[in-house]
Amino acid sequence: MTPKSGLLLSGCCVSAIAAVGSVFELSYGHPQLGTPLTSLILALTVPLGIYLFYAATQAAKPHS
Repeated sequence: MTPKSGLLLSGCCVSAIAAVGSVFELSYGHPQLGTPLTSLILALTVPLGIYLFYAATQAAKPHS
């Protein structure tokens, strides 16, 4: 694991936590930040988390 991949993976974890938190807030029915902002956070963090995970795996691969 390289420092770059570790940093990308930690960003992925933060993004996943934000996405899961947004899902719970929206399913509860009364999000603290409001429905539009919480939905926006969810819509942005899901693709960001997927991208960061992919980037972390690519950065961790040894180059031949």
